[in-house]
Amino acid sequence: MSDLGQSTPAEAYAMLLDGNSRFVRGERLHPHQDADRRAQSAPGQRPFAVLFGCSDSRLAAEIIFDRGLGDLFVVRTAGHVAGAEVLGSIEYGVTVLGAPLVVVLGHDSCGAVIEAAAAERGGTAPAGYLGDVVERVMPSVLAARAKGLTDIDQFVDEHIRRTVAGLVERSQSLAARVAAGRCAVVGLSYRLAEGTVHSVAQYGLPA
Repeated sequence: MSDLGQSTPAEAYAMLLDGNSRFVRGERLHPHQDADRRAQSAPGQRPFAVLFGCSDSRLAAEIIFDRGLGDLFVVRTAGHVAGAEVLGSIEYGVTVLGAPLVVVLGHDSCGAVIEAAAAERGGTAPAGYLGDVVERVMPSVLAARAKGLTDIDQFVDEHIRRTVAGLVERSQSLAARVAAGRCAVVGLSYRLAEGTVHSVAQYGLPA
């Protein structure tokens, strides 16, 4: 189990950002990645955060936040699109495993957002299940356009904001924990070249 599982939402968020800072500086501690940790975590898990991110191969959560076994409950889909399975997985991480923090992690130059923007311009979504992903991202692109935004990375941030809001709106159990101060939901955007993250949206953290 994680020794961080009983953290408050604010403490969990601070630990996550501290790990990213170490990653950016090239001073990773590689915590909880040895044989002792493997044995300790085998009987059960108590992650301090649920990480719902894009499936992009450059977005490996335990690396960019310098964490290890049992620390993060990770759920990933292309363009961090959230269907029933994703919502159920996030609820499991929060209600069963007790994680006090949910993070939606997007990134600049997101391929799913680029595809959705191209489909919005051309009027045709890709074939197959990729088209379903694009259709789920499309409302974010349309919302960004309605705000007068034109840059792909602005579209990405809008998509992160809408994903965060959607999780809280669609999951009653998650919303109840946020309202009670037991959990926070934040949206972070990752810069691929720099390795940094910046906050885009948050529910349940102190102002």
